[in-house]
Amino acid sequence: MTPEEILPDALLERLRARAAEYDLKNEFFHEDLADLAAAGYLTLFVPADDGGMGLGLEAVAALQQRLATAAPATALAINMHLVWTGVARLMAARGDDSLAFVLKEAAEGEVFAFGISEAGNDSMLFDSGTIAEPLAGGGYRFTGRKIFTSLSRGWTRLGTFGKDSSARDGAGELVFGFLRRDEPGHETLDDWNTMGMRASASNTTVLHGAEVPAERIFRKLPVGPNQDLLIFAIFACFETLLAAVYTGVAERAFMVAVENVKKRVSAKYGGRSYAQDPDIRWKIADAALALDGIYPQISSLAQDVDSLVDHGPLWFAKLVGLKSRATENARRVVDLAVRVSGGSSYFRGSEMERLYRDVLAGIFHPSNDESAHNTVANAWLGPLEN
Repeated sequence: MTPEEILPDALLERLRARAAEYDLKNEFFHEDLADLAAAGYLTLFVPADDGGMGLGLEAVAALQQRLATAAPATALAINMHLVWTGVARLMAARGDDSLAFVLKEAAEGEVFAFGISEAGNDSMLFDSGTIAEPLAGGGYRFTGRKIFTSLSRGWTRLGTFGKDSSARDGAGELVFGFLRRDEPGHETLDDWNTMGMRASASNTTVLHGAEVPAERIFRKLPVGPNQDLLIFAIFACFETLLAAVYTGVAERAFMVAVENVKKRVSAKYGGRSYAQDPDIRWKIADAALALDGIYPQISSLAQDVDSLVDHGPLWFAKLVGLKSRATENARRVVDLAVRVSGGSSYFRGSEMERLYRDVLAGIFHPSNDESAHNTVANAWLGPLEN
C-alpha cells in the first residue's frame, strides 16, 4: 500500500482540522488515536502474517512525515509506539525475538509508550536514576520519575528502565521492562503545559514501586555506553522517526508559505503578489533547497537499516547526525516560511504560528546538538583522553 492509501487525504484533513483545538485546549488527541488505530496505523511494523502491514523503517518514516504535515503533535506521540514496535521488528530481523510479544500485543490493540527520559540524566540509555529493585521470581520493582512521557494519556504498555545498583558485583545493571497501565505503582502528573507539541501529552510519569514480572523484563545491560542490539535498535528507530516528523512539520510550513506568498499583494510591485518579489523568491527557493536535501538522507539511512547494512562504529554517528540535521533544518525552513508569510503568521491561532512553536521541540529530543557532536567526534577521532 502507498502512503496515500494508508493515510488518505480525507483522514489527514480530519486530523488537521482537530490540531488547532487540541493545541488551544491543551488536550490529548483521543479522536486522532482512535482514527489511526482504526486505519491499522498502530500495526505498521507488525508482520503481515500477524495481521499488520509488515512495513520497514523507510516506509514508516515516509508515513510519519506525511502524518506530521497534518498533526505534528499527534505524529510525535505516535512515534513512541512506532519506536517500540519498530525496535521489535528490527531486532527480529537480526535474529533476536526477545520483543516478539510487543508485535503480538500491538496487533491486539495495545499502545506502547516510552518511559525513559529522566531530568538531569544526560547519559540517557546508559545510566538511570530510577531504582530497579529485584524481586523473587525474576521481576523488578521500579521507583523513579520519568519526564517527557509522550502518549501519557493513551498508552496501555510503558517501556521503561532503571538501575539495579547491587548487580554485577556492585557495578550496577540497567534493567528494561514493560509495565501495564491496569497495574498499580505509576502516576501520570498533570504537568504538560508547553509552548508547542501540546497534544502529545508528554506528561511526567512517577513510578511508585511499580512491579514488572519476569516475563516482561526483556533486557539487562551494564551501566555505561555499549552497542547492544537493543541500544542500536532504539537509536535507529527513534532518531529516524524524529527526523521524519520534524521534516513533515517543515514541509507543511513550506507549502503554507508558498500559498501565502501567492496571495499576499505588494504595493511595491503594483498590486502583484509577493511571488514577484526577488527577495521573497530567494527565501522560498532557499527553503525548498533545504527540504530537498533532507528527504534522501532520511530515506537512505532508513533503507540501510531495513537492508541490514553494516556501518560498523559509524552507525550511531550517522543516526544522531540525521536527527540533529533534520531538526535544525526544519527550524530553518519554518523560520523562512514565517518570514515570507508576513505579520499574519504572528497572530495566535494561525497554523503557521502553531508550526513555529511545534518545530522548536526538536532541539530537546535526544540526541541534542551537543550530544550529537560528541558522538560524531568520538566516531572519527576516538574518545577524549583522560
